[in-house]
Amino acid sequence: MFLNRCFRLCNGCCRVVYSGRKREWRTLTGYRTPKYANTTVVGLCATVVPRHHFHSDLGDLHNNECVQKYLQQLMEEYRDLGRKLQHDHLSESDRKVLSRRQTELLPVALLFESVQQALKDQEEVTSLLHSCTSVKDEDKLFAQQLKEEEEQISQKLLSLRKDLVKALVPTDPLDPSNILLEVVSGRTTGGDICQQFTREMFDMYQGFASFKNWDFDLINYTNAEYGGLHHAAARITGENVYRHLKNEGGTHRVQRIPEVGLSSRMQRIHTGTMTVIILPQPAEMDVHIDQKDLRIDTYRSRGAGGQSVNTTDSAVRIVHLPTGITAECQQTRSQLQNKDTAMRVLRARLYQSMLGKESSQRLAARKQQVGSRSQSERIRTYNFSQDRVTDHRTGYTTRDIKEFMRGGEALQNLISDVLEHAEMEALLEEVENSKQPKASGQSADHRSQ
Repeated sequence: MFLNRCFRLCNGCCRVVYSGRKREWRTLTGYRTPKYANTTVVGLCATVVPRHHFHSDLGDLHNNECVQKYLQQLMEEYRDLGRKLQHDHLSESDRKVLSRRQTELLPVALLFESVQQALKDQEEVTSLLHSCTSVKDEDKLFAQQLKEEEEQISQKLLSLRKDLVKALVPTDPLDPSNILLEVVSGRTTGGDICQQFTREMFDMYQGFASFKNWDFDLINYTNAEYGGLHHAAARITGENVYRHLKNEGGTHRVQRIPEVGLSSRMQRIHTGTMTVIILPQPAEMDVHIDQKDLRIDTYRSRGAGGQSVNTTDSAVRIVHLPTGITAECQQTRSQLQNKDTAMRVLRARLYQSMLGKESSQRLAARKQQVGSRSQSERIRTYNFSQDRVTDHRTGYTTRDIKEFMRGGEALQNLISDVLEHAEMEALLEEVENSKQPKASGQSADHRSQ
């Protein structure tokens, strides 16, 4: 199964095998590379091997037997809907339900038909190619043209199959949402690397927002010693922000030599952690808050000073008494503006709490999770000494950690890889759920979760 993420490369007389459990490359002839090296021994020479993608491509799922059965099931449903809609005795309400479902399946049906047509074209070209047995020059030219056309159809088929699989992936209705991003430093012994790393992570996401042309509005920023950061929060708005950043939520680990203190002089590597929290903020959040359930406190700002920000009681903390969920803001001199921002943060946290309960109930029978479905798991390691960033969910590894921390294309590539992996997981889960008998009245909508 593709989830074993075993990758084989044939090159000359030696094959290279990637082991997903040990995170290392080995050759079948016995040569072994360092655990995090970028080169692999092939025969008697070293060859650079990309260390980025260890799982199958999304399009490869088209050949999965369960996915094929699921696709046939959807096509049978689409054809059955067409037959039912031709009946005159349907009520208006039933017709609307069937038409809506047919519209949902239409993109899948069109892509399925395109794949079938491409297969017919490929079969026809292959048949003509096999019939070219003459040695005449004009036949040789015709055969060459057929080979080129066969290659073009093959490439088209690959593209269509990947598009078809993407059309099967359940969509997340929260994907277009803006988000509330929070970073919180962890704890470690022997230095302040957690706080320093938290500041770098916050700067990285601010850089990524700039790279994506998103708006990045600061809400909270609590400094630590030596230029570090205890906690910070920002609201990021733009196109499909949650879709890109939803898998960033979780525990991020750093391994480095501290910049200050005894450990820095002794060149001793320390390990620390920080947490990223991603809260979606959909346009319409159905969260009712009774003002009687709130306790609102004001206090003097503790953040960076300037223009009376930390000389007046303008900071606001709001506590939702039934749940104990807290939100605060201290970024402006206006207590009213800080209260408004804190209320938006509180609504986002309450909304996320509601989603978390629903998600736990829905996924109770499935322990394997990807990305932000579990905020407590360690998802990524940033090893400064080895100039390496590794995502533990997919095995994706990249170098040039300084460039990565700028939040540009390097981070985008990793995010895209994790997102594709999450989509593969979501599709396989949808396929598995489709085998279970649906309760009466349960919606057959495969396009939403």
